[in-house]
Amino acid sequence: MGIEKDIQQPNFRNEFQKMGINIIFTANWLNERIASFLSKEDITLQQYNILRILRGSDTPLSTLQIRERMLDKMSDTSRIVDRLIVKDLVQKSACKADKRLVDITLTDKGLQLVIKLDQYNNQIDDTLKGVSESEASQINQILDKLRNRSNEK
Repeated sequence: MGIEKDIQQPNFRNEFQKMGINIIFTANWLNERIASFLSKEDITLQQYNILRILRGSDTPLSTLQIRERMLDKMSDTSRIVDRLIVKDLVQKSACKADKRLVDITLTDKGLQLVIKLDQYNNQIDDTLKGVSESEASQINQILDKLRNRSNEK
């Protein structure tokens, strides 16, 4: 099924407009799929993103460092971290190197949740099985090219 049928828009101004709308539509579609797995554990996509970032770091991170690594650059990282603290998934502590910052780390409960969420990786991968590994590589190259060109301006 093409984007025209999915959003009931038979015509586009040109292929570039169609591509942009298709990227946005597909990103939202994929976010919804992933969010459905995460909602079973009462966690949002942004919260999971922060937990994933913290698990991948050998050292505590500040909210600024977390924001730099987040997929959603527009998110309010501090607010999301505070919600994770309430759930006892992360903790804050004074940064020894810079008293103006706080260090954010995973709690044991947070680490266990991320490990538990790993069980959904195969299901998420299955959502993407409509393309071959070679096609996925091509899509990645095209999307990187698009983003890098936009960042040059």
